[in-house]
Amino acid sequence: MWEEAFTVAINGSHGDGEIVVLFSGHERTPAGHHVGPRVLDYFLVHYIMSGKGWCRASGDKQHLKAGDSFFQFPGTLSEYCSDETDPWRYCWIAFRGALAREWTEMLGVSPEQPALFSERNRKLLKLFQSVYRSLRSNDGISSDVQAGAYLRLLFSEWIRSRLPAPQPQRRMTQAEIQVERALQWFTLQYAQPKAIAKLAKDLGYHRTYFSKLFRKTVGMSPQQFLLHIRMERAKELLRQPLTVEQVASSVGISDPLYFSRQFKRRYGISPTEFRQE
Repeated sequence: MWEEAFTVAINGSHGDGEIVVLFSGHERTPAGHHVGPRVLDYFLVHYIMSGKGWCRASGDKQHLKAGDSFFQFPGTLSEYCSDETDPWRYCWIAFRGALAREWTEMLGVSPEQPALFSERNRKLLKLFQSVYRSLRSNDGISSDVQAGAYLRLLFSEWIRSRLPAPQPQRRMTQAEIQVERALQWFTLQYAQPKAIAKLAKDLGYHRTYFSKLFRKTVGMSPQQFLLHIRMERAKELLRQPLTVEQVASSVGISDPLYFSRQFKRRYGISPTEFRQE
């Protein structure tokens, strides 16, 4: 994609968001190309496509090769240098935003440890190129949003590549898979007035058989689990300026008197007393 020795694309429409791309580019550096020491007011990350060199901020020199990345942090004196015999070819993205510090910490990079070491990753390179293409298209706010989206995907790929390999797990039985689906369904659909009957039908089970299967796996009946979810949600809603009737309806119980009885049976006080406390 990059034929020039140096090219850069500027985001002329960036605002102040969670994560914002400022500019992106690429360079085939000359031998011994040295930058810094300098201080930036934004984050800058380089991905090395070929060659080798080193970078340094608050710590010792870190030697880098193709596939590695290194970050520069705002307000931190930093420098980097391309090798004399095998100089770098790299691409970069400058960014800032409320999430920038948090996301770099998630990667384990810092002014003391600015490098990410890895093998060549074609997906990373494509994402750097996609950020550059988005800005080069110069479509105003559309380019800004698109570049930010690709930067999020770039961080996602870095995070994924650094996660430990998943440990082999016991294969779940079909019944356990269905019960797991039921737990997720109840957690999200507790406000459905006839949640258990609707779920059993959706799973293709008779309600009685489904209840036995659920109790055997979870240790309580679907009715007990659903009531627990509803009452815990009701406690949150009772802290808001809603009537008891509105709270009951919001958790899928149409009869406010039944709701109040169940709430008092579980917590020892009525919804009104809970709100007063």
